[in-house]
Amino acid sequence: MNKASNKTPEIDESRTSNFIEHLIDADREAGKIAGPVHTRFPPEPNGFLHIGHAKSICLNFGLARKYGGLCNLRFDDTNPVKEEVRYVESIKEDVKWLGFDWGDREFYASDYFETLYEYAVQLIRKGKAYVDDLSPDQIREYRGTLSEPGRESPCRNRSIEENLDLFARMRAGEFKEGDRVLRARIDMSSGNLNLRDPVMYRIFKAHHHRTEDRWCIYPMYDWAHGQSDAIEGITHSICTLEFEDHRPLYDWFLDQLGIHHPRQIEFARLNLSYTVLSKRKLLQLVQENRVDGWDDPRMPTISGLRRRGYTPESIRDFCDRIGVAKANSTVDIALLEHCLREDLNRSAPRVMAVLDPLRIVIENYPEGQVEEMEGENNPEDPAAGSRKISFTRELYIEREDFMEDPPKKFFRLAPGREVRLKHAYIIKCETVVKDESTGEVVELRCTYDPATRSGEADGRKVKGTLHWVSAEHAVNAEVRLYDHLFTTANPGDEKENPDFTMALNAESLKILTNCKLEPSLKGTRPGDRFQFLRMGYFSVDLESAPERPIFNRAVTLRDTWARIVKKEGA
Repeated sequence: MNKASNKTPEIDESRTSNFIEHLIDADREAGKIAGPVHTRFPPEPNGFLHIGHAKSICLNFGLARKYGGLCNLRFDDTNPVKEEVRYVESIKEDVKWLGFDWGDREFYASDYFETLYEYAVQLIRKGKAYVDDLSPDQIREYRGTLSEPGRESPCRNRSIEENLDLFARMRAGEFKEGDRVLRARIDMSSGNLNLRDPVMYRIFKAHHHRTEDRWCIYPMYDWAHGQSDAIEGITHSICTLEFEDHRPLYDWFLDQLGIHHPRQIEFARLNLSYTVLSKRKLLQLVQENRVDGWDDPRMPTISGLRRRGYTPESIRDFCDRIGVAKANSTVDIALLEHCLREDLNRSAPRVMAVLDPLRIVIENYPEGQVEEMEGENNPEDPAAGSRKISFTRELYIEREDFMEDPPKKFFRLAPGREVRLKHAYIIKCETVVKDESTGEVVELRCTYDPATRSGEADGRKVKGTLHWVSAEHAVNAEVRLYDHLFTTANPGDEKENPDFTMALNAESLKILTNCKLEPSLKGTRPGDRFQFLRMGYFSVDLESAPERPIFNRAVTLRDTWARIVKKEGA
C-alpha cells in the first residue's frame, strides 16, 4: 500500500565532508590510488545486523558511490562454530533493504582460505611465523600486560622446517582443538599487545557452512581481514575505532608479504541511548527469550526496526545526520525516532483507529442510515487524495477522550459538553451508561447537530476534536505498543549495570486485543505504514492476517528531539 522505496539513495553533496573523505581526497591528490576508490562491508555471519552496522553500510557504500567507485560485500566467515546460513541471508536482505547493491561482488573470507594458507607458509619460510604448543591460557599468561612485557614461548625458535611440517599436519587434522596454533613472530616486548606474537590460525573441527569439512584450521580475523582486503584490491579499509590498535598488525602482515596495501581508517562506532549494540548481548537476549527473536520490534537490529515500521529512508537520514567522527559518543535515540517521524509525516496515510474503545450512540441520528464522510489521506501530500469514511448511529471513541468529572483544561467529551468528530459532526454527551455491578462507563448517549457537518460553514467552534470509528464498519485488530527495551539511557555500561538485563523495561510491550479500525484498513499487507490520528505511526506486522490485522506502533507523535532542538535554538 505504501511500501518504502528501495531506489538508489541520492548523495547529498551539500553536506560537510567528513574526515574520512578528507583522507581519501588527500590519497587521490597524492596519486596513492591508481584506480577507483574501493571499499567493503565485511560482516561476520554470526548474528543479525543492527543499527550500528547500518552506519557502516551507509558509510562504505556511500563513499564508493560518491567517488564513483565500488563496494564489496564480504562475509568474514572464519569461525564455523558461530556462523549460520540464515545469518548470511538476513545480512544480504538488510543491505538490499537499506537501498544498496554490491552487484557481482559478493565475497567470503572462505573464498581465500587456500591463498591465506599459502601466505602463512610464506611467513613461516621467512621466519616470521611459528607453530606454538602453548595452551590458550598459557598464551594469555605469556602475553604480559600493558605495564609488563610478554615472554617468548619455548616454541618460538623452532626451525622453519619443523614449523612447516607442523603447520601442514595441523591442516591435515592430526591434532586436537587447542593443541597447537600458528602465531606471527613479531615482538613480545612491544608496547602494543596486538604485536606480541598474535595467533594467526587455530584448530576447529567443525562443519563450515561453505567449505563443509575441507578445513580444520581457520584464520583469525586480524590475519584474514587485511589479506582479504589486499586480494580484493580494496583501497580504503574502513573500521570502527576499536581496531585502531590493530592497524600496526594490519600493516605488518601486508608489508611482510609485499602485496597490495590498502589504507585502514578508523571511525567511532555508533552508541545509542536506551539500547545495547553488543552482538553478544543481543544474542543473550534472544537465547534467554527476553525478546521474541532477532526481529523483535524492540531490538535495534535492522530486521527488528523494519518490522517495527522504520523505513530505509529514515535510517539512511539518521546515519547521515550523526555523521562520522573520530571520538566515541552516544547518540540520543530521540534523533532516530525524529528521522522516522519526518519521513512518515511525508509518506504515511492518515487513518482513524480506536485502541481502547468506548461505544457512543447518537440518539437523534436515523437508525440504519450511513453517510460517507470525506477524509484527506495526507495533508502533507496533496497527491495522496482522500477516502470515504462511513458514519453511523453507533460509533467508537477512545475511552480516554471521556471524563465524567473533568479538570478545567480537559477539552474532550464530558457530560453536557460538545466536541467535533473528525471529518464529521459536532456531538454532545447527554447520558452516561454504566455497568451496574462495577460502575464502569460502558456507553455514552449523545446527540448531534446535523448543521455542523465537517467542511460546511456552520460557524460553530468547539475546542476538542476526536477521532472515531463506525461500530458497524469497524475492523477488529490487535495493536502492539512498543517502548524502549531498557529503562536506563546507558544499559551497556558495565559499571552502572553489571547485569544489563536488570535494566530491561517490563513495560516495553503492551498488547491491545480489542482495537477498532476504520474499514480502509482492510486488506493491508505486512510492512504497510500509517499514522493513526492522534495516536502515532503504526506498521502492519509480519504475523498479521487479513481477517485480524496486527499493527505495531513504530513511534509516537510526540517528538522529543524536535523540542530539544527548538529549545536549544531559542
